[in-house]
Parts: sequence; structure tokens; C-alpha cells
Amino acid sequence: MKCGVVIFPGSNCDQDLMVVLKSLTGEVPVKLWHQNPSLEGCTYVFLPGGFSYGDYLRSGAIARLSPVMWAVSEHAAKGGFVMGICNGFQILCESGLLPGALLRNTNMKFVCKNVSLKPSNLKTAVTSTLTENSVLTVPIAHGEGRFYADEKNLDEIEKNGQVIFRYCDTQGNTTSESNPNGSLNNIAGVCNAGFNVFGMMPHPERCASESLFNTDGKALFGSILSLATA
Repeated sequence: MKCGVVIFPGSNCDQDLMVVLKSLTGEVPVKLWHQNPSLEGCTYVFLPGGFSYGDYLRSGAIARLSPVMWAVSEHAAKGGFVMGICNGFQILCESGLLPGALLRNTNMKFVCKNVSLKPSNLKTAVTSTLTENSVLTVPIAHGEGRFYADEKNLDEIEKNGQVIFRYCDTQGNTTSESNPNGSLNNIAGVCNAGFNVFGMMPHPERCASESLFNTDGKALFGSILSLATA
């Protein structure tokens, strides 16, 4: 297992992600600069949160044209593991590697707080060690996190089991009150049809340390690690 973290101009959660990955794997992840068209042998690729290219055009719209994304797309096409968090999720959607789009939050404001999540499909690389009763507390920090897909694509996503996490209350109920951004069907994260590319808006890397008084995020990374070492 060789992890790489893609860094774009404006990425700001890359170091958090690298610290967590190092703590779990014992190896320092490779920093993959956006202008590098190579993944340098990395088998597990992560796109961190932040504001790639300042979100000046549309979140992720410019980053998807970076040379490194050619390599990421090729890696994904071969079945390689790719995961995008927050802005990374937006980039993967803009690149066509994940279905749907991320739109402005319904309240038109930047939202930064802890939310509750529950897994929707327990057979994926990021949820396999969780249970149907798992409710995780994970922070969000975004202004464009509202998941959207047209009716046909949304039905297909749901039918194929591509939803990996939904926003819920502390008891695991998916209610409108527990939806922080207006995402359709309370969707907080999805994967592709091949179940090797993943994206989520909440930040598990920000809740994977005792020093942060929350280790719920470790469950996701632990699931990924268990798959890699199986």
C-alpha cells in the first residue's frame, strides 16, 4: 500500500490527511503536485479538501484540467483506489469520475460544524468495517456541498448502491433537519459504479486523533487499510 495525496494551489487539508495516513500505515504519503502527470507508483490516491485554484470558476472545475488528473483518471480506469474529500469530491465530480454535482448549499452560506453520518452501503472499501447501526460524528466545512443528480441518474445511483454515507441525526434517522446543505436524499458521499472511486463532503481526517477529542474518522481509514492488507 503506497498512499499519495494530490496537492493543488489552494489545497489546505493535505497535511491533515497526510498525518492521519502516516499514523495508520507507518509510511509518509507521497506529495503529488498538481503539475506532475505521474502518481509515482502510488496505489491509494487521495484528493484533499481546500479551495483548488481559489474556486474562482467553479469548485473543482479548473483543478480537473491539471496534468495529475490524467494520471488519476487512468489509475481509476484500471480499478485503482481514489478518494476525494470535500474539494477533492468536487474535483472528482467535475472530472466525471463520480456521478452527480456539488451545488451551493441551500442556505447560500458556508457551513462549518459537526454532523452525524451513517453508512448506506456496508460493502465498500470505506465502510466495510462499519455496521448498519454506526453513527459517526464528522465535521463539515463547505459552501458548495449540496449533492445533486437528475432523477434518472439519482435512481441509478441509489439502485446500484453507490451512496456510501448519508447525513442523519444522532440516532441514525435521515431527516430534513439533519441535512446541513440540502443534498438530495441526504447524500453525504458516493462512489462510482466500479466501487473504486469515492467522494464525501465531511472531513474524516479532522476527526481521527485523540488530540482532537474525536476519532470517528479512523473507522473509515481503518476500513481502507483493512482492504489494502487483506
